[in-house]
Amino acid sequence: MSRMQFGVFIPPHHVPTNYNPTLALQQDIEIVKLLDNIGYDEAWFGEHHSGGVELINDPMLFIAHVAPQTRNLRLGTGVVSLPYHNPLWVADKLALLDHLTRGRVILGVGPGALASDAAMIGIKPSEQRDALDFDMDVLMHLLTSDEPISVETSRYKLVEARLQLDFYQDPHPPVVAAAVVSPSGPRIAGKHGLGLISIGATMKAGVDVLAMHWDVLEARAKEFKSKGRPRRVANSEYNAFSQNERSGD
Repeated sequence: MSRMQFGVFIPPHHVPTNYNPTLALQQDIEIVKLLDNIGYDEAWFGEHHSGGVELINDPMLFIAHVAPQTRNLRLGTGVVSLPYHNPLWVADKLALLDHLTRGRVILGVGPGALASDAAMIGIKPSEQRDALDFDMDVLMHLLTSDEPISVETSRYKLVEARLQLDFYQDPHPPVVAAAVVSPSGPRIAGKHGLGLISIGATMKAGVDVLAMHWDVLEARAKEFKSKGRPRRVANSEYNAFSQNERSGD
C-alpha cells in the first residue's frame, strides 16, 4: 500500500503590506527548501497581480527559481489563471519547465481568484469560467496532440499552432483543475480526466461541497469517457504571516 502524500499550498500571503518584498520572497524560498528537506511531496504556488498581498505573479517563474534549490519536491502551479494567458504560451513554457525540473512540475489551472486581476486586462469576472472551459480544450489539445490548432477568441488568436518541444514527463506533466465552491473545476477535471485541487477544503463552504464536486467530476468523466481515474488533491494552506481564507473560485 502506497503511503499518503503531503502537499502545501503557498499563495503566499504577506500582510500587512508595508513589508520588504525582497525579504518576503526570500522567506518563501526558504519555506520551500525546508519543505523539501523535511520530506514533503509537493508545494504549490499561486498567480496574483493585484492587492499587494500575494507577490508571486508567475508561478512557473518561481518554480524555475526554486527547482535547483530543491531535490525531491514536486512543484505545482496553484494555479495558472488560464483566461489571462494565451494557452499556447502556457503549454510552451510548461514543456521547458518540465525539462528544467527533470519532470517535477505539475500544472494547476483555474479561472483566476481576484476580480481586480481580471479587471486590469478587461475580463469580466462573469466571463472567466466560460473562458477557462474553452481555453482548457485548446490547452489539452496542445498537450496531447501533434495536430496544429487554429482558434480565435476576443483574447487571443492561434494559427496552425503546435508545440516545438516534447515533454520530459510521458505523455505530459500532470494537469489539475482548482475547485473552491462552484462546480466549474470538477466539470473541467471530469471532461479531460484531470486531477482536482480541492482548495475549498480550507474553508467551511468548500468542505460542504466536496462530495458534490466529486459527483460532478465522475459524471462528467463518464459523459466524456475520460481515460483513467483523476487524482484527487486536497491542499493544506501554509502562510507564514496569516491564515486567510481564499477568495471564491
